Amino acid sequence: MEGIKGVLMMVCLASGILVGQSTASFQSCYMGCFVLCVITTENTVFSCSVKCLKDCIIPSSTDLASLNKDDTQYFCKLGCAVSLCANLSSKENPGVQKVGRCVDSCSETCAKTN
Repeated sequence: MEGIKGVLMMVCLASGILVGQSTASFQSCYMGCFVLCVITTENTVFSCSVKCLKDCIIPSSTDLASLNKDDTQYFCKLGCAVSLCANLSSKENPGVQKVGRCVDSCSETCAKTN
């Protein structure tokens, strides 16, 4: 079990370095975050999905409290992703590619509304 946690920590660290706007980096971030959340906490699959969507969509350097109405892209993308994409993951299958495509579609939708 300790070995798995160590590997997952490395995945999360590597994911943190790669976090950006591309699908590949979102998927890396989401996978590391989701797997770690599901195996190390008492949270539900849905709450882990929501947490990881937030952590991987909004840049880590951005504090949610500091976002304002000018940052509508983040709010739109996060709201869309939580409502449409959070249910695509399960404990057995994080569905990283499905979630990534879903989040990408939210990006496109939100870009049209801004």
